[in-house]
Parts: sequence; C-alpha cells; structure tokens
Amino acid sequence: MVIKKICCIGAGYVGGPTCSVMALKCPHITVTVVDKSKDRIAQWNSDKLPIYEPGLDEVVAECRGRNLFFSTDIETAIKEADLIFISVNTPTKTFGNGKGRAADLKYVEGAARMIAEMASGDKIVVEKSTVPVRAAESILNILRANNKPGVSYQILSNPEFLAEGTAIDDLLKADRVLIGGEDTPEGHAAVEKLCWVYEHWISRCNIITTNTWSSELSKLAANAFLAQRISSINSLSAVCEATGADISEVARAVGLDSRIGSKFLQASVGFGGSCFQKDILNLVYICECLNLPEVAAYWQQVIDMNEYQKSRFSAKVIESLFNTVSDKQITILGFAFKKDTGDTRESPAIHVATTLLDEGAKLHIYDPKVEPSQIIDDLTHLSVTEEPENVKNSVTIHSDPYAATMGTHAIILCTEWDEFVMLDYERIYKGMMKPAHIFDGRKILDHDRLIKIGFQVQTIGKRLARPLLTRMWGSPHQA
Repeated sequence: MVIKKICCIGAGYVGGPTCSVMALKCPHITVTVVDKSKDRIAQWNSDKLPIYEPGLDEVVAECRGRNLFFSTDIETAIKEADLIFISVNTPTKTFGNGKGRAADLKYVEGAARMIAEMASGDKIVVEKSTVPVRAAESILNILRANNKPGVSYQILSNPEFLAEGTAIDDLLKADRVLIGGEDTPEGHAAVEKLCWVYEHWISRCNIITTNTWSSELSKLAANAFLAQRISSINSLSAVCEATGADISEVARAVGLDSRIGSKFLQASVGFGGSCFQKDILNLVYICECLNLPEVAAYWQQVIDMNEYQKSRFSAKVIESLFNTVSDKQITILGFAFKKDTGDTRESPAIHVATTLLDEGAKLHIYDPKVEPSQIIDDLTHLSVTEEPENVKNSVTIHSDPYAATMGTHAIILCTEWDEFVMLDYERIYKGMMKPAHIFDGRKILDHDRLIKIGFQVQTIGKRLARPLLTRMWGSPHQA
C-alpha cells in the first residue's frame, strides 16, 4: 500500500505544523487536518492562523488548498486516509485517580473510538500525542474490540520533538525521527510505510525504529532530561546569589565540558510550556504505579525546583519593593512561556502575575504575540483565582511596551523576546516612578547600562551593583 492520503485528528500546536511541513515535502500526498472546533479550523483557513510559529504562515500559504486541507469533516477524512495521526491534547488529570500527575487520555480514547466507528478499510494509526507507556496498547484494544469485517489496524508511536518557537525548523531539519511499532511482520511493514513518508526530506540514518513501548517512554525521558538541566542550573543560581558567583560564568564553564554541553543551561525564572511539567508528572505517576517510589521522588524534585525558582523570583520582587506591592503599578514584559510563540501554557509569567495580584498590585502587561483575551483567561482561571472580577479590574493589557511602563514602579521581564533588548530604556526610565526597578527574569538585558541610567536592577543568579547616584529627570512621576 502506498500512502496517498493522511489524516491528522487534532489541529493544535503539534498537528498543524507537523502536517503543514509534511504536505510541503510530500506534494503528491493529500494531508487533511481535522478538528471538532469550527472556530479553530476557520482560523487555519484564514489569514490569521490560530498559533504563531516563525515560518508557519509561509508553509501553510504554499500548501493550503493544493494538498493541505483543514476541515471539520472528520468522518470523510478518516474513511479516505491510509494513515491517521492522533495529535490531540493529553492534559494532566484534574480529578480522580492520578489527579495532578497522570495524563488524561479521554481525547486519545475519543479519537480511537471515532476511528473505530468511521473507518471502512485498513488503517495505520499513529500516536503523535505524548502519552504514557503502553497507551498504544489501549488504542489497539479499542480498535480491535470494535473491529469491522475486512478492517485491520496497525498502531505506531511517532512522538514529536518540537520546540515551540523553532517548530518549523525542527521539522525540516529534524535531528531524529522516532517510530515505534509492533514486533510482527505487519508491524514492521507499517513502520516502513511511515519511514517512507519521512524519507521525502529526512535521511534514513536519522530515522530511528524501536518497539512501541520504547518510543513512548523516549518522549517522556527526553523532556524529563531537558527539564532536569534547567532545574539544575536554576538551583545553582540561588547558590550564586548567596555567594557572589555569576551563574552565567558558571554555566559557560560547565557547558564547555564536552561531556555536558551548553544547551539548556540558561538560568531563568523557570520553565513553562505544554510538555515539560506535564510529561514529568506523567513519568512520576508511572513510577508510582510501578512501585518505584525512589524514582518517582527523583523526578518530582525537578518539578519542585521549578516551582521554587518561580516563588523565589516573585518573593525577590516583593522584598525589593519595600515588602509591599499593594496598589503599586507593575509592568510585566512578556507573558508567553518563551519567545517566538504565543503559547502561555504553564508560563512562569502566570505564577509571577498571580502572586503580585494576590498582594494587591496593579499590573500592566505587554506581550507582542499573546492575545489579550488569553492573558485574562489565564489569570482568571478557576485554578488561579476565586475572584476573577477583581483580577480584571487590576490588570491592563497594552499593545505598546512604552505605554505599559509609563508611571509604573517596576518592570518584570518574564519572556526573552528580542524586542525587549532593543527598547529605549532611557525613555522608559523618564516615565517611571522613582526609584525605578527592573527585574530581569531571563538575563537578556544590559544590566550595567541600566544601572548607569539609574535603574535598580536585579536578575537571576548574580548580585548587581547599585547606582551611586540615581539620575533625577524632573519627571512628574518622582517618588
């Protein structure tokens, strides 16, 4: 069987970019991305896509309507497809057994049941969502329990290793593609067919094949290792601040060791995103279920250290502002969990903002790509506050960074957007209350220059000198 048509269930951060690049590189294959959300599909078919990712607009524009389609007609797409990706959300459970740790597989199960109900021929079904080990077995059980005469299924695991902000480049120049399948002749054949799709642009030597369970665990393990490095360097940043060492110098020295390398050794206010915390919590739950409490405790500490870093940073802000932020105007620059994405899931900015709001602060927030409605939704979610109206009254969203800083007591930089490095900080200083504070949670600003301007500057993992003489600009905002 030659793969002529591919269907992807789920038009999110994984399904949309992955299938867009697949359509670009396989022009003879028809790729259809389906989703129950009419609004989301309408956005994919519009000039303003539902997600921001550098390079994505150009890829979609080239392929959409040619061999790339976005649709709510799930049944037709499933019936016609030779290969089906499941790219639905797998959030952490918020109730029941495994609450707060286990992955909620209801959307994966729902996708499997739709395939079982609608499929009318042989299908290769591919897990693209991050799932617990042996989830493929659950999908296969659902499909075979509802099997129709003349229909057979092969289940593959093909986890994504995309970093938001560089997803298109990661897809085009993947350092590896991982495909897991059953150790049977039929399973091997299905693996080879998916390999054939990727070989249109990925060298075969970069395509790794394993059994299904190894593939599923490898995804969790990769994210756990990366998050572990961030928590490790963040833990040392606290030591640096207490001793006078500079975490950037420490990270550079450590990163030059060829056995360690320099990636993911940038100290910050903490990691966020849709994967790291969710996947580690999932790994913790799996270890607990396997009666491996010591292993579970080891990986739980990675999460605990990340929470400590966010709390430590927030406490530093409050302490520096004379131990009270009640009714003070504070600017937050950046709300996405990292630059070059509009994704706010598990963003450290949410933790910082919530802490300050609980202390009575008035927040002014600017992010170049996050929609204002998303910021408000994040800060008024039931898991964050019981007083959403008070939050709305205490938060102002700005479309301009200079307006966001006018008349405020402090700036907190939470996302490492390139534009924040280029801002006119002399202009910003003139318009702020004095003393004017900057808290650089991403270590991207020129701290010496800011101190010379007159700012009170604090950052992660380094003690900074204070200005000998604060410049007074005759501003109406003098303290």
